Amino acid sequence: MRPTRPAVLVGLLVVTALLSYLLVRQFYSELPLVPWTAIPTVLLLALGEAYTGWTTKARIARKPGTKPVEPLSVARSAALAKASAYGGAAFAGVFGGFALHTAQLLSQDTPRREFFVTTGSFLACVILVCAALYLENCCKVPKSPQGERD
Repeated sequence: MRPTRPAVLVGLLVVTALLSYLLVRQFYSELPLVPWTAIPTVLLLALGEAYTGWTTKARIARKPGTKPVEPLSVARSAALAKASAYGGAAFAGVFGGFALHTAQLLSQDTPRREFFVTTGSFLACVILVCAALYLENCCKVPKSPQGERD
């Protein structure tokens, strides 16, 4: 599996944001209110992935007081990180497009509330993407010292 490229994630975010903006602009009055619960949920996911990355990195490096890591669990963590990075970028684009539309309507109460909720959700998704990239980086096999063969 190849490492996730941040440029691909940014491209996914931008394309999703543009599509989301166009759809929200067209159907805004028919859409339900955006729930604020996405913010703490995504932040908890990001916290879990960052903690998993931190512990996995310590276990791979065989720090004192840690158990050896199973290769299959590292592979699963890397797959989770890759999926979370792409999912987080896509949802960040959706929330970003929504926030772009509601930013134009800040004089009204409901759009102003939705602007803050979608902006917070966008930032939470960006944090999730960063945590996912950190977890993916922590799952890399360490380079062996010079002169040693694997």
